[in-house]
Amino acid sequence: MSQIHATFRIDRGDFRLDVDLTLPGHGVTALFGHSGSGKTTVLRAIAGLEHAPGGYFALGDVVWQDDAKGIFIPTHQRSLGYVFQEASLFEHLTVEDNLEFGRKRIPQSERRFKQSDVTELLGIGGLLNRRPASLSGGERQRVAIARALLTAPQLLLMDEPLAALDLKRKQEILPYLERLHDELSIPLIYVSHAPDEVARLADHLVLLDTGKVVASGPLTETLARADLPQAFADDAGVVIKTVVTHHEEDDLTQLDFVGGSIFVARRPETVGRRLRCRIHARDVSLALEKPVASSILNVFHGIVTAIAPTDTPGHVLVQLSLRNTPLLARITERSRKALNLHVGQPVWAQVKAVALLA
Repeated sequence: MSQIHATFRIDRGDFRLDVDLTLPGHGVTALFGHSGSGKTTVLRAIAGLEHAPGGYFALGDVVWQDDAKGIFIPTHQRSLGYVFQEASLFEHLTVEDNLEFGRKRIPQSERRFKQSDVTELLGIGGLLNRRPASLSGGERQRVAIARALLTAPQLLLMDEPLAALDLKRKQEILPYLERLHDELSIPLIYVSHAPDEVARLADHLVLLDTGKVVASGPLTETLARADLPQAFADDAGVVIKTVVTHHEEDDLTQLDFVGGSIFVARRPETVGRRLRCRIHARDVSLALEKPVASSILNVFHGIVTAIAPTDTPGHVLVQLSLRNTPLLARITERSRKALNLHVGQPVWAQVKAVALLA
């Protein structure tokens, strides 16, 4: 599918949404921002649940809204699936009947997925005879996603689907969301205010603040920008795409990326498996000379490409390039002055912790 285009302006007096977006027609696009930034409003406008006067939305060549031409396709006629924070299942129906409700809305000739394939993809085959009241929060959300997929959508929308779940349930459902990403060709627009979810799932990132687009671009590039620390605060950092290349005898695994190699505690994945690594800026220290006799295994040579202030007084964010792979380090202003850091300067970066996002 070609690109997604969305232009919406909604004025509520105390809040004004003003966005003009061009998004990839594949993969996962995350809408990220603090509460009140306009994420859900954008999603509702895409779904047609909220009419943005003068708005425009096109999914490839299919136009759902073009007020200049008098086009506004109602929600029930848009080929989309919508998963809310709460699963909103029919409590009086079994899981299988809930799924059938979604599937029956679509003519047989337009059905894209078999129910058996969807239940296997989301691991809910053993739940079909149960009623929603007996399911955990994670199970309910997986059923809600399955029901949305069985409507054969051309676009899948998710509005903070993990927000109501505790950490254990989030960890339960995230692998299934990754399977959606890996195995389905449907573009997914995913609303979240959780940086870890975005880092793990997204391909493209849109940052929203007070109804406006602060940044929009590929995840790895956008997270690495030094001029956006306020968007992530203490969670500022980068995502690096790596490949498992070797399992060491001393219970370490080597992951290679464009800028070098990362060593982590031994991983179960086989050689050749692709993994995402998240490195927080707070876990990176800088030195002018290569450290010696250090317990930190991951040390990289890089070049300073940008320095920007943060929301934390007395701290700065330093952007580095490790042979074209970006890295961020959050250090004190005192340290910056002591090292006399400036753009173009070679430095050594020590990475104290690496989070693996399978």
